[in-house]
Amino acid sequence: MSAHTAPPAGEDGPPPAGEETLRRSLGFRDLVVYGLLFIAPMAPVGIFGTLDARSHGAVALVYVVATVAMAFTAFSYAQMVRVAPQAGSVFTYARVGLGEAPGFIAGWMALLDYLLIPAVAYLFSGIAMNALVPSVSRWVWTALAVINTTLLNLWGVRAAARVGFAVLAMEIVVLLVFLGSAIVVLVRDGAERGWLSPLTGDGSQGAFALSAVVGAVSVAVLSYLGFDAIVSFAEEVTGGSAKVARAVLFCLALAGVLFIAQTYLVALLEPVSSAELAADPAKQGSAFYDAIDVSVGGWLHDLVAVSKAIGAAFAALAGQAAAGRLLFAMARDRRLPKALARTDSGVPRVALLCAAAVTLVAAVWAARRDDGLDHLVSVVDIGALTAFVLLHASVVGWFVVRRGGGTFSWWRHLLVPVLGAAITVAVIVEASGTAQVVGAIWLAVGLVVLVAQRGRRGGRVV
Repeated sequence: MSAHTAPPAGEDGPPPAGEETLRRSLGFRDLVVYGLLFIAPMAPVGIFGTLDARSHGAVALVYVVATVAMAFTAFSYAQMVRVAPQAGSVFTYARVGLGEAPGFIAGWMALLDYLLIPAVAYLFSGIAMNALVPSVSRWVWTALAVINTTLLNLWGVRAAARVGFAVLAMEIVVLLVFLGSAIVVLVRDGAERGWLSPLTGDGSQGAFALSAVVGAVSVAVLSYLGFDAIVSFAEEVTGGSAKVARAVLFCLALAGVLFIAQTYLVALLEPVSSAELAADPAKQGSAFYDAIDVSVGGWLHDLVAVSKAIGAAFAALAGQAAAGRLLFAMARDRRLPKALARTDSGVPRVALLCAAAVTLVAAVWAARRDDGLDHLVSVVDIGALTAFVLLHASVVGWFVVRRGGGTFSWWRHLLVPVLGAAITVAVIVEASGTAQVVGAIWLAVGLVVLVAQRGRRGGRVV
């Protein structure tokens, strides 16, 4: 029966009878932990220099704009998780709002994101650990991070959430130490740049340019990818899907505040102008560390590096857990091999192992190449952004089209998703050419798989 003729499970309703289900054991705090772990409170550390150069110094404004832009997507997730409170995230929502075929494509595009973002995070962890212990190759550290976090995920979502909470607490403490130290230095010694420059630009590349800020937003979006993973745990939450919706919005708002605060402060401490960073890309990757090294001291540099190494591994843990649940949901709907839909004590261990294997190969391959990080970072966001467009369309499809428009809210179910889709498309247009090519190839493969499935089902529209 197609999604156009059968309603979704009701509020907190179960999957169809006889299907594999996941164990409900997560509360609001657990959802927030997973969301913030995947996002990472200090996510801007690695891309600060790039954003500063691209935005002409208006790096804090980039995160203001990015937070507002992603808020549209978070709001659409909050609408759809109430309609279909099941694992599968955007795959489930697009099936409900648009139909089976768009649902498959949404899930297929999201897979590209959910499989590659953990690989990037594992690689960040391996690079940071290699910097601290150079005698061990970074690919070894990367592989160890994959193995250890996979074991935690196989243990169960509740156990992983407990360990993740401790790691997240450590990350937030380090962030607070940085924020406090930066404020002390600024009060004592003053700022290297103008106090409003993180919002208006430092002037080293000419007058303020909105186009430069928008271009940088397409990179800054990478910092936010992960808050949407919260909805993939909808079947494992106690207390209702409204709790999932609140967690999505709360995580995005908190992450936005943290990102804006830290980039504003480090931009004031940055002794190198945005023009100099733009002229020497080699300085961009270490710009955040260099700024705190010069202004605060090497001790904070090392503390942030250790936090980044551990935090990145656990960001990957949350991403791997979300990827496993997306594979599980697509397999349960018979869109992927049925073996991926098996559970053991309520844990989708087969799907988790499959996600871990793909991530391990991608992460270790990148760790063994000098240009591996560039290759991964350039393509990780394209799949998620494409899925976000279909998410916004699913809100309109369900509330306005399928329900006949009788009870829909024009601003929640039409204006917000239409604006969100327009913003997301604009970010896709500003993405790198490599990302667009990889996204197009992945989409083409997905369409081939969809046609093949249609053939097996006797030509029925899927």
